[in-house]
Amino acid sequence: MTTPRTTPSADRITHTARAHSFNAAAAQYAANRPSYPPALFDTIEELTGRPLAGSRVVDIGAGTGMATARLHARGAEVIAVEPGDGMAAEFRRTLPDVPIVRGDGNALPLAGHCADLLTYAQAWHWTDPAKAVPEALRVLRPGGALALWWNTDALDVPWIAEAAERTDRHFGLNLSAEKRNINARVADPTGRLGLVRREIRWSRRVPLATHLANLGSHSVFLTQGEERTAAHLAEERQHLLAVFPDGVVEETYDLVLLLATTPSTSTA
Repeated sequence: MTTPRTTPSADRITHTARAHSFNAAAAQYAANRPSYPPALFDTIEELTGRPLAGSRVVDIGAGTGMATARLHARGAEVIAVEPGDGMAAEFRRTLPDVPIVRGDGNALPLAGHCADLLTYAQAWHWTDPAKAVPEALRVLRPGGALALWWNTDALDVPWIAEAAERTDRHFGLNLSAEKRNINARVADPTGRLGLVRREIRWSRRVPLATHLANLGSHSVFLTQGEERTAAHLAEERQHLLAVFPDGVVEETYDLVLLLATTPSTSTA
């Protein structure tokens, strides 16, 4: 399918517009997005050498609180940082007892050396690493850690690869290339952090309607216009019913974790 000239293209939809698009769809995001497997938090504890329980954690770009809730459940003392009105309102609705402050990773509204762990769940790519890296190092205590992670589609699963190709064709994008850019060099171009990488494969089974609503909550869909997005999701529904005739979709993810630890003694 060709892209009409009047349709916004990836290069004309700004990074900022995509970042702010979630605020109008916060409830949809909260209800349908995948969460994170217990193995992620086990791996963070393994790499940092300390339990989450009792750790002071700042979850940045917290959104509706998916990661925050799981960190809190592991016993961490969590503060959330979120820039968006809509996402912050949904966060407060679902996690009224967890503190949240307004801000973003480029200029954290926090005192220096106050956190054992900074986490960015699906959020580091909305920052400017030239600003966010120094900010992370300022806020972390000696021996602290920065953990960045993303759920990425498992493109070696045939139906997922085919669906990704259909999305690219429909919107004139290359989302697969975006996913390949989740690596230490892109996250920290200077190499200052010394990020290590781990991948965790996991899956969930959800109704087809949930899967489609999950797709529709991504910034690419939210910024393409309701009519164009609805047309694509209707086509996807027919394709997926051929693969999952019972209407239950098995989504498979490769969760990519990038983690860095700071020296155990301050150089300040």
